Amino acid sequence: MRALLPLALLLLAGSAVAQVRHNSNAPIDFSARVIELQDRANRGVLSGDVVVKQADMTLNAGRMTVAYTGQVLDGSPQVSRLDASGGVTVRRPDQTARSSYAVYDLNRRIITMLGAVTLNQGANTVNGGRLTINLDTGRAVIDGSSVGSGGAATTPPDGIVRTPGRVTGTFSVPKR
Repeated sequence: MRALLPLALLLLAGSAVAQVRHNSNAPIDFSARVIELQDRANRGVLSGDVVVKQADMTLNAGRMTVAYTGQVLDGSPQVSRLDASGGVTVRRPDQTARSSYAVYDLNRRIITMLGAVTLNQGANTVNGGRLTINLDTGRAVIDGSSVGSGGAATTPPDGIVRTPGRVTGTFSVPKR
């Protein structure tokens, strides 16, 4: 079973070239119903249908905290980290990931998603507790650990039993 995990990641990575080319230096555009600027703390809090776009990636959440360094370049504060919660969705070309929480570390160019993670690409789906996406390499790693993992197994409408601490999924096969 362990040998299948790299295969699973390759199937989901699919268009790795497109993922590697994510421009994490591109400007970050945002919209939300409310924004609260906390200049002394070097952060902003966005809430209500938050939408953040950077290059070809879109992040949606109910709430997001934007941390910035305090340095201003060309009139704009330099963002260092985004913390999202409340129905988080990250969309990239040919790939969508959903979770309860997400952290985008702009300095490291890594997105970490936590809690009831689902990663979809075409007909392929992988579920787990934590997903780490390296925007430089396009590598996505999903594992069973999560915030508050534990408890009983659940059986959703698709009939697949999901046990906390395990990675589950479905892979499509080519038509022959």
